[in-house]
Amino acid sequence: MRPHLPALILPLALLGSVLAAVSQPPLAPPVPALPPAPLAPAPTVPISPAPVSPSGLRGLWVDGFGPGLRTPAEVSRMVSDAAGLGFNTLFVQAIRRGDCLCLLSSVPVAADIQKGFDPLAETIRLAHARHLRVIGWVSVTGAYNSILPSAGKAQVFVQHGPAARDSWLSRKPDGSWQSGADAWLDPGIPASADHMARAAVSLVRAYALDGLQLDRIRYPDGGDWGYSPVTLERYRSETGQTGVPAPSDERWKAWKRDQVTLLARRIALESRALRPGIIISAATIVYGDGPADLNAFQATRSYSEVLQDWPAWMKEGLLDVNVIMNYKRDGVNGQEGWFDRWNAFAASQRVGTGEVAAGTSMYLNSPQVTAAQAGRALGLGLGWVGYAYRTPTGDVYRAAQSQSQGLAALKTAISTVPGLLTEGGAAPVWNVTVQARRAILGRVVGTPQPGGLSVAAYGPDGAQIAGTTTDGSGFYGFTDLPAGRTEVRVGDQSWAEPLSLGVTRFPNLLLRTLTRAGS
Repeated sequence: MRPHLPALILPLALLGSVLAAVSQPPLAPPVPALPPAPLAPAPTVPISPAPVSPSGLRGLWVDGFGPGLRTPAEVSRMVSDAAGLGFNTLFVQAIRRGDCLCLLSSVPVAADIQKGFDPLAETIRLAHARHLRVIGWVSVTGAYNSILPSAGKAQVFVQHGPAARDSWLSRKPDGSWQSGADAWLDPGIPASADHMARAAVSLVRAYALDGLQLDRIRYPDGGDWGYSPVTLERYRSETGQTGVPAPSDERWKAWKRDQVTLLARRIALESRALRPGIIISAATIVYGDGPADLNAFQATRSYSEVLQDWPAWMKEGLLDVNVIMNYKRDGVNGQEGWFDRWNAFAASQRVGTGEVAAGTSMYLNSPQVTAAQAGRALGLGLGWVGYAYRTPTGDVYRAAQSQSQGLAALKTAISTVPGLLTEGGAAPVWNVTVQARRAILGRVVGTPQPGGLSVAAYGPDGAQIAGTTTDGSGFYGFTDLPAGRTEVRVGDQSWAEPLSLGVTRFPNLLLRTLTRAGS
């Protein structure tokens, strides 16, 4: 039996022990919307990624929009099925749309799970017994979905929804808030960002998760979101701009992109402060064709529309594992080329021990295409994560095949891919390395508008070594700093101390004068 290995840390440390601890699915699983396929992919130059150590990640997403997590029997079967298929990691939906398929988070318990049952705790217990890792999947900005039952008065959509005086929803210029069946929180609203960070970190505090995956940490599709009155007023105050910016305004887009990155950084640092060695992952956007380089990436929908600068997150060390949602259909308008080019670009962005995995849309493809895509990802040294347990093949998604039939067909197909599984059908051991870093997490207080303030870090020789800005609540962070005494300066305040490996929490800095990044 393969031993369960915690994430390797430099220096080594073991993760904590496991804490003690239904209705039919909708026709369509909750996946990021795919853009309409153009008639032909844009021409790109193939990338030759730098040599990488092959990732041993073989993961399975388990969503909370149908059977799989709602009862003890479903969880038991799901873990058994995943182990039998040869996966070594489960990406289990925990926080869904402002509710949790668990009992111990900061958000209310989902209304469609068995009363008193904790799906997340039971998944961890059973999965660790079968030597599978469990990554808690968080829909960070999720607030509402029309097909889900309400989790009650404590749910964020009830308290801070469209009719609330202090609404936290992301909005379009006309004030509308609904995107299909969903509503999304705005990272630019300080109280909203606080709520999102608190919810994600509450899972790390309460459960012995191996990792945390940040999904939907972005703005919605379309490029015309973020027009909450609170967000607009904050933008104007921090940048000195006037009026209502157009969706195409590059300064406006950059400011919103920064809010997304500030939220990702805060969640990552808060989680690492609580649980050194926890795996921080994100499910990232890769719409359309893959870019040739970083300059071309800035023209993609990932960067310019949903405002998710995940290459910068990788470079900074915010992510230990980037799972790109490379949901493409081989044989349709050249999408197999799109798939390969995104994989190559993502592989080229790896830094240090950071890993990349290709997340594939099993629900859009045949098992044979899924196997071929997984094999091509492995050929670049990437890991593989399949979406999703509930809909493992296109035929299951179209209701032309039962889930059990689909899982059997998937197992047959992936067993033919060299290197995907080991002899006997088991997944290889995933020797993920979580690099220990010297990081700082702090907060600026004492001003009614603590967002957008310039924060600088200085090394022992007095030279500036890093710079950042505060989020809407005054939080700031530095992810990867050199050894030695480090001083942080904000306005007329400063604090200095030597840094050890891990996240050092600096005391709150009370400001009397302000220095805004956008001034």
